Amino acid sequence: MKQISSDLEARLTSDALTVCLCWKLIRRDGFELRLTDHDQPIRVDGEVYDPGAALAGGSFTQSLGLKPGRAEASGALSSEAIDVGDLKAGLWNGCRVEVSRADWQHPDLGQIHLWSGYLSEIQSASNGQFEAELVSLKADLERPIGRVLQRQCDAQLGDARCGVDPAGRTCDQTLRTCREVFANTDNFRGFPDMPGNDFMLSGPAANGNTGGKR
Repeated sequence: MKQISSDLEARLTSDALTVCLCWKLIRRDGFELRLTDHDQPIRVDGEVYDPGAALAGGSFTQSLGLKPGRAEASGALSSEAIDVGDLKAGLWNGCRVEVSRADWQHPDLGQIHLWSGYLSEIQSASNGQFEAELVSLKADLERPIGRVLQRQCDAQLGDARCGVDPAGRTCDQTLRTCREVFANTDNFRGFPDMPGNDFMLSGPAANGNTGGKR
Protein backbone atom coordinates (compact mmCIF):
# COMPACT_ATOMS: atom_id res chain seq x y z
CA MET A 1 0.00 0.00 0.00
CA LYS A 2 1.35 3.44 -0.97
CA GLN A 3 1.65 5.76 2.03
CA ILE A 4 1.07 9.43 1.24
CA SER A 5 0.06 12.44 3.29
CA SER A 6 -3.60 13.32 3.58
CA ASP A 7 -2.86 16.73 2.02
CA LEU A 8 -1.27 15.15 -1.05
CA GLU A 9 -4.11 12.65 -1.32
CA ALA A 10 -6.62 15.51 -1.25
CA ARG A 11 -4.75 17.31 -4.04
CA LEU A 12 -4.48 14.19 -6.22
CA THR A 13 -8.17 13.35 -5.86
CA SER A 14 -9.40 16.90 -6.37
CA ASP A 15 -10.19 18.66 -9.63
CA ALA A 16 -6.95 20.63 -9.46
CA LEU A 17 -5.02 20.58 -12.75
CA THR A 18 -1.61 20.85 -11.11
CA VAL A 19 -0.56 17.21 -11.16
CA CYS A 20 2.52 16.16 -13.13
CA LEU A 21 4.56 13.04 -13.73
CA CYS A 22 8.12 12.78 -12.45
CA TRP A 23 10.53 10.40 -14.16
CA LYS A 24 13.83 9.27 -12.67
CA LEU A 25 16.07 7.41 -15.12
CA ILE A 26 19.21 5.71 -13.82
CA ARG A 27 21.56 4.26 -16.42
CA ARG A 28 23.76 1.24 -15.78
CA ASP A 29 26.83 3.48 -15.76
CA GLY A 30 25.36 5.43 -12.84
CA PHE A 31 24.26 8.51 -14.78
CA GLU A 32 20.95 9.77 -13.40
CA LEU A 33 18.38 11.94 -15.14
CA ARG A 34 15.25 13.40 -13.53
CA LEU A 35 12.54 14.75 -15.81
CA THR A 36 9.02 16.08 -15.45
CA ASP A 37 6.25 16.77 -17.93
CA HIS A 38 5.68 20.12 -16.21
CA ASP A 39 7.04 23.17 -18.04
CA GLN A 40 9.13 24.35 -15.07
CA PRO A 41 11.63 22.58 -12.81
CA ILE A 42 10.16 21.29 -9.56
CA ARG A 43 11.87 20.13 -6.38
CA VAL A 44 10.28 17.08 -4.78
CA ASP A 45 11.72 15.30 -1.74
CA GLY A 46 14.99 17.17 -2.17
CA GLU A 47 15.46 16.25 -5.85
CA VAL A 48 15.01 18.56 -8.83
CA TYR A 49 13.05 17.32 -11.86
CA ASP A 50 13.73 19.36 -14.99
CA PRO A 51 11.52 19.79 -18.04
CA GLY A 52 13.36 17.99 -20.80
CA ALA A 53 12.03 15.30 -23.06
CA ALA A 54 8.28 15.72 -23.34
CA LEU A 55 7.56 12.27 -22.04
CA ALA A 56 4.01 11.02 -22.22
CA GLY A 57 3.31 7.95 -20.15
CA GLY A 58 0.77 5.35 -21.16
CA SER A 59 -0.87 2.97 -18.73
CA PHE A 60 1.34 1.55 -16.00
CA THR A 61 0.31 -2.01 -15.20
CA GLN A 62 1.39 -4.27 -12.37
CA SER A 63 0.28 -7.90 -12.39
CA LEU A 64 -0.77 -9.66 -9.22
CA GLY A 65 1.27 -12.75 -10.08
CA LEU A 66 4.85 -13.09 -11.28
CA LYS A 67 4.17 -11.94 -14.84
CA PRO A 68 6.02 -8.66 -15.49
CA GLY A 69 3.89 -5.55 -15.85
CA ARG A 70 4.51 -3.33 -18.83
CA ALA A 71 4.12 0.28 -19.83
CA GLU A 72 4.88 2.48 -22.78
CA ALA A 73 6.32 5.95 -23.10
CA SER A 74 6.77 8.27 -26.03
CA GLY A 75 7.96 11.82 -26.48
CA ALA A 76 10.29 14.29 -28.11
CA LEU A 77 14.04 13.96 -27.73
CA SER A 78 15.92 16.81 -26.10
CA SER A 79 19.61 17.21 -26.88
CA GLU A 80 20.18 18.48 -23.34
CA ALA A 81 18.45 15.51 -21.73
CA ILE A 82 18.74 12.39 -23.89
CA ASP A 83 21.38 12.46 -26.59
CA VAL A 84 20.54 10.64 -29.81
CA GLY A 85 24.09 9.33 -30.02
CA ASP A 86 23.78 7.81 -26.56
CA LEU A 87 20.54 6.14 -27.63
CA LYS A 88 22.17 4.62 -30.69
CA ALA A 89 25.11 3.45 -28.56
CA GLY A 90 22.69 1.60 -26.30
CA LEU A 91 23.59 3.55 -23.17
CA TRP A 92 19.94 3.90 -22.21
CA ASN A 93 19.01 0.27 -22.79
CA GLY A 94 18.14 -1.42 -19.53
CA CYS A 95 18.23 1.76 -17.47
CA ARG A 96 16.17 1.83 -14.27
CA VAL A 97 12.98 3.91 -14.37
CA GLU A 98 11.03 5.27 -11.39
CA VAL A 99 7.76 7.05 -12.12
CA SER A 100 5.86 9.13 -9.58
CA ARG A 101 3.15 11.76 -9.49
CA ALA A 102 3.40 15.10 -7.72
CA ASP A 103 1.58 18.41 -7.46
CA TRP A 104 3.81 21.03 -9.07
CA GLN A 105 1.96 23.78 -7.25
CA HIS A 106 2.67 22.15 -3.87
CA PRO A 107 5.81 20.00 -4.39
CA ASP A 108 6.50 20.19 -0.66
CA LEU A 109 3.70 17.63 -0.19
CA GLY A 110 5.94 14.97 -1.73
CA GLN A 111 5.06 12.44 -4.41
CA ILE A 112 3.27 9.16 -4.85
CA HIS A 113 5.18 6.32 -6.47
CA LEU A 114 3.45 4.86 -9.52
CA TRP A 115 5.76 2.40 -11.22
CA SER A 116 9.25 0.90 -11.25
CA GLY A 117 10.89 -0.87 -14.13
CA TYR A 118 13.44 -0.79 -16.93
CA LEU A 119 13.73 0.61 -20.41
CA SER A 120 13.92 -2.52 -22.53
CA GLU A 121 13.64 -1.23 -26.08
CA ILE A 122 14.07 2.30 -27.43
CA GLN A 123 13.36 3.31 -30.98
CA SER A 124 14.06 6.77 -32.38
CA ALA A 125 12.65 8.33 -35.52
CA SER A 126 14.12 10.86 -37.91
CA ASN A 127 11.73 13.57 -36.71
CA GLY A 128 13.30 13.59 -33.26
CA GLN A 129 10.59 11.48 -31.66
CA PHE A 130 11.21 8.30 -29.76
CA GLU A 131 9.25 5.43 -28.31
CA ALA A 132 10.33 3.20 -25.46
CA GLU A 133 9.00 0.01 -23.96
CA LEU A 134 9.18 -0.25 -20.20
CA VAL A 135 9.19 -3.55 -18.34
CA SER A 136 8.51 -3.87 -14.62
CA LEU A 137 11.06 -5.14 -12.11
CA LYS A 138 9.36 -8.54 -12.17
CA ALA A 139 11.12 -9.11 -15.50
CA ASP A 140 14.19 -10.02 -13.42
CA LEU A 141 12.37 -13.21 -12.45
CA GLU A 142 12.44 -14.30 -16.11
CA ARG A 143 16.20 -13.85 -16.39
CA PRO A 144 18.01 -17.21 -16.40
CA ILE A 145 20.52 -17.57 -13.57
CA GLY A 146 23.21 -20.24 -13.40
CA ARG A 147 23.81 -23.07 -15.84
CA VAL A 148 21.62 -25.70 -17.41
CA LEU A 149 22.83 -29.17 -16.50
CA GLN A 150 23.03 -31.33 -19.60
CA ARG A 151 25.19 -34.11 -20.99
CA GLN A 152 26.43 -32.09 -23.95
CA CYS A 153 28.85 -29.20 -23.74
CA ASP A 154 27.17 -25.79 -23.53
CA ALA A 155 30.19 -23.81 -24.79
CA GLN A 156 30.43 -22.51 -28.33
CA LEU A 157 33.23 -23.97 -30.43
CA GLY A 158 36.16 -21.55 -30.32
CA ASP A 159 34.86 -19.26 -27.58
CA ALA A 160 36.75 -18.44 -24.37
CA ARG A 161 35.14 -21.28 -22.44
CA CYS A 162 36.00 -23.78 -25.15
CA GLY A 163 39.52 -22.54 -25.80
CA VAL A 164 40.30 -24.32 -29.07
CA ASP A 165 40.87 -23.03 -32.58
CA PRO A 166 37.95 -24.32 -34.68
CA ALA A 167 39.95 -24.07 -37.93
CA GLY A 168 36.90 -24.81 -40.04
CA ARG A 169 35.91 -27.86 -38.01
CA THR A 170 32.52 -28.53 -36.43
CA CYS A 171 31.58 -29.96 -33.07
CA ASP A 172 28.55 -31.95 -31.95
CA GLN A 173 29.29 -30.94 -28.32
CA THR A 174 29.72 -34.51 -27.08
CA LEU A 175 32.51 -35.67 -24.78
CA ARG A 176 33.72 -38.18 -27.37
CA THR A 177 34.22 -35.48 -30.03
CA CYS A 178 35.85 -33.17 -27.50
CA ARG A 179 38.31 -35.92 -26.57
CA GLU A 180 39.02 -37.58 -29.90
CA VAL A 181 38.84 -34.63 -32.28
CA PHE A 182 40.00 -31.68 -30.21
CA ALA A 183 41.85 -33.31 -27.28
CA ASN A 184 40.11 -30.75 -25.12
CA THR A 185 38.39 -32.71 -22.35
CA ASP A 186 39.75 -30.35 -19.68
CA ASN A 187 37.49 -27.65 -21.09
CA PHE A 188 34.44 -29.83 -21.69
CA ARG A 189 31.46 -27.93 -20.29
CA GLY A 190 28.93 -30.73 -20.12
CA PHE A 191 27.98 -33.41 -17.61
CA PRO A 192 28.35 -36.69 -19.51
CA ASP A 193 27.69 -38.89 -16.45
CA MET A 194 24.43 -37.21 -15.55
CA PRO A 195 21.54 -39.72 -15.44
CA GLY A 196 19.04 -39.40 -18.27
CA ASN A 197 15.26 -39.37 -18.18
CA ASP A 198 15.10 -43.14 -18.64
CA PHE A 199 17.01 -43.65 -15.40
CA MET A 200 14.99 -41.10 -13.48
CA LEU A 201 11.68 -42.59 -14.60
CA SER A 202 12.60 -46.23 -14.14
CA GLY A 203 11.06 -48.11 -11.23
CA PRO A 204 12.70 -50.30 -8.60
CA ALA A 205 14.25 -53.56 -9.67
CA ALA A 206 11.78 -56.43 -9.84
CA ASN A 207 14.19 -59.07 -8.46
CA GLY A 208 14.95 -57.63 -5.05
CA ASN A 209 18.20 -56.03 -3.92
CA THR A 210 20.61 -55.52 -6.82
CA GLY A 211 23.29 -53.55 -4.98
CA GLY A 212 22.07 -50.22 -6.32
CA LYS A 213 21.75 -51.32 -9.96
CA ARG A 214 18.55 -50.93 -11.93
